[in-house]
Amino acid sequence: MSTHKGSFTLSTTEHMHLVDITSEVQAQISKTGVEEGICHLFNPHTTAGLTINEGADPDVRADIIKGLREIVPLNYPFRYMEGNSPSHIMASLMGTSLTIMVSSSLLQLGTWQAIYFCEFDGPRTRNIHWQLLPAY
Repeated sequence: MSTHKGSFTLSTTEHMHLVDITSEVQAQISKTGVEEGICHLFNPHTTAGLTINEGADPDVRADIIKGLREIVPLNYPFRYMEGNSPSHIMASLMGTSLTIMVSSSLLQLGTWQAIYFCEFDGPRTRNIHWQLLPAY
């Protein structure tokens, strides 16, 4: 079975924010020429996550960050000495990978959906790995 894979780099600009990577993922998929398959995304960072959520209103992204800050207290006396335990916890809540169907060479996202890289310990330079498994 043939696979197509690669990675891309992004730079985050804030300590905590969601970066829309939908167009970059679509560009990577489009380059392969594969029309039907499954796209797998993997984030190799322990203080960042991946998610799919609404892409139309930026207030949703801000609300997600605000909600996570309520769930994970930033000022709790965590034991981890680096001081970024909340970032590790938020990354675990979001997860490290996504799987998205591809049809007619397009990511099969819903009308309002976008793919987000979730930065919880920025700003940093990050990598996203992707693999496209063609349908046979």
